[in-house]
Formats: sequence, C-alpha cells, structure tokens
Amino acid sequence: MPVREVLEERLGKSFVQYLIGTGKIEIAPFAYMRGRTFKNAFVILDEAQNTTTKQMKLFLTRLGENVRVVINGDSTQQDIRAARNGLDDAYQRFSRSPGFGAVVFEASDSVRSDLTRRIVENYETYPELLSVAV
Repeated sequence: MPVREVLEERLGKSFVQYLIGTGKIEIAPFAYMRGRTFKNAFVILDEAQNTTTKQMKLFLTRLGENVRVVINGDSTQQDIRAARNGLDDAYQRFSRSPGFGAVVFEASDSVRSDLTRRIVENYETYPELLSVAV
C-alpha cells in the first residue's frame, strides 16, 4: 500500500495506526466501492493507472457532499491491458472542467532518489525502446 507507506514515513507508524484504529483513515480495496457514498471526506485513489474506465466511473460516482479527491498514478506503469486506463480517461474528461484540477509531474519532480530521476529521464528520452521485445 504505497499511500500508507508514505503516511507512515511522514507521520510515524504508530500515529497512522492510531488514525486507522479511530476511523480517521480508512484503507479500502476497490472491491468494496459499490453501494458506498463518501461524505465529508478527503479521498485518495492511489495507483489509478491500473483502473479501467468503468472502475474510475464507479469511484467517481461514489462522491457525495463535501468531498475532496486526489487521484494519482503513472500511466507509464500501467499493469492492465486496456487501450485506455481510467486515469487517462478521467484526465481527458475533467482536467479542463471547472471544479477539477490536474498536475502532471516531470522526471525532475521525482523525490524517490536521484537515481530514480535519472532512470525516468532516460525512459522519457528514449520511449521507443519500451516496445523492443527482450
């Protein structure tokens, strides 16, 4: 769970466990989305590049009153075999709509490590090599 790892790194493992235990933070798999409505919440959909367009619609139609949402992912790390994933679809549909915003990160924005930044830069510089079979 990448989001939990980041929260634990920033807030401390015991504090995150406390927040989960008191219900302030809930980590829920996609399988439990049907029938839910998020109200008065801040919701993060992590690794959204692995959602289908139907799953993204399912998620977005769960949003109730007073909700803020962050959807993140990296389309270059998509595991699903679909012509278009839910993240890219939502970006195309909503990134220029009132009430929605989008941030696109570049390799230079990488905070994982300098090595990771250089790796991403190389993949961005030579994208055609991704299609070469090994």
